[in-house]
Amino acid sequence: MGPASLRDLAMSESGQEAEGYGCLLQAGCQLENTLQQVSVPVSMKEVGGYIEKQVAYLSGGRGEDSSVIITLPESSAFRDIPEEALAKVFTYLTLIPRTRQPGVKFIIILDRRLDTWASIKTALARIAASFPGNLHLVLVLRPTSFFHRTVTDIGFRFSQEDFMLKMPVVMLSSVTDLLKYINENQLTSEFGGTLDYCHSDWIVLRTAIESFAVTVKDVAHMLQAFGTELAEVAVPGQGDAIRNLLESHNEKYRKLKEAIGSLSQEGQHLLSSLETTTSSSTARDDHEPHWDIQLDWETVQRLLGQLRDMELAFDGYFEKHRLKLQQYLQLLAYEQSFHEMESCLAHTWSQQSQLSSSVDTLDQAEQALKQLDSLESIAQEAISSAQTVILHGHQLSAGHHYATALIMQRCNELRHRCDTLHAALGERRGRLLRAQRLLVSLQQAQTWCDDGAYLLANQLVEKFQSKEGARTALKAIEGFLEGSPPVMTSGPDILALEYEDIMTPQLQMKLNQTFEKHTAVQQMIQNRQVGLRKLADKHVRPVQLVAPRAENPPRSKSPIFSPKHADGLKFTFDLPLPGKRASRKGPNARKIEVIHDYQENRSCVSYGVEGEDSPRVLKRHVMRELIETERIYVEELLSVLLGYKAEMDDPLLAALLPPVLRAKRAVLFGNMPDIYDFHSSVFLGDLEGCLDAPEGVGVCFLARKENFQMYECYCQNKPRSDALWRQFSDCAFFQECQKKLGHKLALDSYLLKPVQRLTKYQLLLKELLKHSTDCDGSSELQGALSAMLDLLKSVNDSMHQIAITGYEGDICELGRVLMQGSFSVWMSHKRGPTRVKELARFKPMQRHLFLYESVLLFCKKREEHGDGGDKTPSYAFKNRIKLTAVGITENVRGDPRKFEIWYSGRGEVYVVQAPNIEVKTSWLSELRRILTNQQKLLRDEVHQNGQLVDRMHLSTPPCESKQERASVSSEDTESGRGSPDARRRDPKHQLNRRSWPGAHHHSANICEALDEANTRDAFHQLETQPKLSQGRYRALADFLQNGPESFLIKSGDVIQLVCEDRKGRWLVKNLSRHQDGFVASSSLQLVIRGNGPDGSCRLRETGNVRARKLSSP
Repeated sequence: MGPASLRDLAMSESGQEAEGYGCLLQAGCQLENTLQQVSVPVSMKEVGGYIEKQVAYLSGGRGEDSSVIITLPESSAFRDIPEEALAKVFTYLTLIPRTRQPGVKFIIILDRRLDTWASIKTALARIAASFPGNLHLVLVLRPTSFFHRTVTDIGFRFSQEDFMLKMPVVMLSSVTDLLKYINENQLTSEFGGTLDYCHSDWIVLRTAIESFAVTVKDVAHMLQAFGTELAEVAVPGQGDAIRNLLESHNEKYRKLKEAIGSLSQEGQHLLSSLETTTSSSTARDDHEPHWDIQLDWETVQRLLGQLRDMELAFDGYFEKHRLKLQQYLQLLAYEQSFHEMESCLAHTWSQQSQLSSSVDTLDQAEQALKQLDSLESIAQEAISSAQTVILHGHQLSAGHHYATALIMQRCNELRHRCDTLHAALGERRGRLLRAQRLLVSLQQAQTWCDDGAYLLANQLVEKFQSKEGARTALKAIEGFLEGSPPVMTSGPDILALEYEDIMTPQLQMKLNQTFEKHTAVQQMIQNRQVGLRKLADKHVRPVQLVAPRAENPPRSKSPIFSPKHADGLKFTFDLPLPGKRASRKGPNARKIEVIHDYQENRSCVSYGVEGEDSPRVLKRHVMRELIETERIYVEELLSVLLGYKAEMDDPLLAALLPPVLRAKRAVLFGNMPDIYDFHSSVFLGDLEGCLDAPEGVGVCFLARKENFQMYECYCQNKPRSDALWRQFSDCAFFQECQKKLGHKLALDSYLLKPVQRLTKYQLLLKELLKHSTDCDGSSELQGALSAMLDLLKSVNDSMHQIAITGYEGDICELGRVLMQGSFSVWMSHKRGPTRVKELARFKPMQRHLFLYESVLLFCKKREEHGDGGDKTPSYAFKNRIKLTAVGITENVRGDPRKFEIWYSGRGEVYVVQAPNIEVKTSWLSELRRILTNQQKLLRDEVHQNGQLVDRMHLSTPPCESKQERASVSSEDTESGRGSPDARRRDPKHQLNRRSWPGAHHHSANICEALDEANTRDAFHQLETQPKLSQGRYRALADFLQNGPESFLIKSGDVIQLVCEDRKGRWLVKNLSRHQDGFVASSSLQLVIRGNGPDGSCRLRETGNVRARKLSSP
């Protein structure tokens, strides 16, 4: 994209700037209107000379009806003033109050006490001709001398009608008469009043006000003109021109700000003067301040306020204009960097395309690898520079640049080019290494052939004549054959197929020549061996021409599960205290585990604010905290990637960085760049969009649920990262980077941030859900909380699962870990007629149990010492039992924390002691759920076949059998304190027993049958019984099945076999007791056939009934 396109993009993104320009124009118009209202067309400069001579003045007094008083004192200058000048004086004096109070009336006081009638008559005539305002009254103080007063009275009597037609005139004899028309406090001291008036001060004040108004108008015009210039300026296409333009605009802006500041000071000084005048006048007269001074103060205050508004509008507009130019400069610089990196990557791509990956000789392969090493070094530098450009682009986007879409597009293009280049170089290196390996193998084969020919040529014939000589020669040949090159064990066709991607005609020819030579040498060796054996005159063991390869090499444990690699299994992290550097080798170092309590009855942090108990306000508080902490989290991730990971490519810090650490930086930082990309470009924007609608945040979490799986990868890599950090934590590189960033904490504290952030989400979601009950989006919030809690549990369980060692097979095939924890376990077995118990039954085994949907694993936890004195847990696999043949007994006498897990009809019994009641309850709940689901699946299976009949459940009769005792805990029998009969008669014992058999109910029955027969042959007899068929039978033995749905068969009951499921169990209806249930085939054999295979009795053979109990106490 060229400069013109970038310029068009900048102009298209100037909507906010145009809005600021509109605000500036609006503020200027308001100020212009105010200036027009308060400005007087005639200025003081035009009439200043006559005003100074005091031809007329405004004292500030008021008459009746608030009429303004204009005083014409005794002055000789009145006779000399021209008519035009007099009219301007009157216009100026009347416009001052009229602009503030339109329609105001005027009273003129004409002081002619020392004058004549002729002067009075002339003055009245000039006033009538020149006065522009609404003249309410003219008060004339006539001459005081007797003669002139008499002449004035006579002249006014004859001329009164002429004057009254033009204006109302009142002739006053003295000042006392003047007080009848105007109040004393509205008259100046020369007329006997108390009004304080200083003509010179009034002139100075009026001049200052008019000068201030003119200056305000000029500054407003300057601001508008500069704003128009900014709006119409064309953005140059060159960076230097933009910088010069920005510098010029900044200089003009600075000067305007200085002018506005000076004008504001002048206005404030003027206001202070007006306030001083008002306060002094009020203090002397003890009256309200002069109306004209008060109005002047209001006018100046109004002008100052509107000037301030215009200044603020201009500041905002200029800041937007300056920001646009600065961002445009940033975009130009970024575009330049992008094109440079694009050109550099394209050149590197061209160079790697020119490299040949097809080589014919070993020298060519080595030369090509050297060229590739050099090119990879150049490519790595280019890719590192491109990563810096990409990170800079992300910074610009985070700063709300107007061209964010274009910048992110450039970042994606660079990232794609880097990935493509890296993949191409890796593929080319792989091809060259394969070619080199083949050429080395062929060269070794050629050398071996030459050595063989040399060996045969150097064997002296005279030494072969004796047996010892022949034997010695044979041994030498056999020893030589043991060193046969492995590559020659395969045929040329197989090798050509294996190296098909790198095979060239020259290489194929060399391969064929090598095999031909090898065949010839082999033939020579075989011929020599035949002759030597004849000379040795004895049977010689056939010699293999090729060194044998082990067909079944011993299986070695994966390095991941080897004890010496236990550092990679740790899932506990050092958690340093804030402001302190935690000791890496101290035994009391604090740890955290990637686990969180997902039980809902735990308390969480409260974010309530005192005085603000509205749910909506509280939700907004929580939402703000979620967004603010998310922003801080993104900034911290960016600081780590820029301040540490990117600095590893800085040549200036290369001396401080160990090469091993540089090669393992992917281990140190894990997939933190992916986490940063997700949160900065996707998730933060989603959360910010929910600021005004917090209930929508649940949808955000659910929509990005799959993206959060990357945290599981990060946490699984965290132990390896911690081990690497402990090894290089004292590296000077880390200290230098921490110093540059100004971080108080070391890098390991920031590498822990993703783990801490993951646990923070569910706390905020809990708090948000607490204030969102019965609101829209609450179900989504609950789903989001469940998803985050499941993720935390999944992360923790996976961290434990990867520490399992010794398990044969792929442990991932077992599915997701449902629960895991450490328990004390007692175990007992049945062996034929006797129960064989563990020798140390009073001392429990410590086992770590892993529960899956179909399997329960028993492991032994081991603590292995790692680097720095830390202990690394691992779990040695010991046993596994399938849950399809499992039953449970929930209560075991002696300890409420114990429960039983029995397998294969109590053939194996595990007494499990939980750390506390809560753990036991949660495990039993999960086991019940699994077993119930298995039973439900079996019933659904029968439903689908249409063979399930309606069943009527009756309560089980109060009877006891050995089958019932098979489902209770083994603890009582191990104590040896009572007989089975005594325990059976104990009602408390029966009440405290609660068993839960698994899906295969026949397992217990088979084991009890073995006890009855006292021999393992009984099981064989059951296996060889004829197959059962549908129909009605009469029971020959008792049968009791305990569990959630008990089922009883007594000897003599009529039963019907309905159908058989896939697991070998029959659906049986007891017609005598109106019950039905599933019974294993092996148990039915005993119930129906008695002791012999031919003892079954259908209803038509009721005479052949033999009574037999399944077991006896």
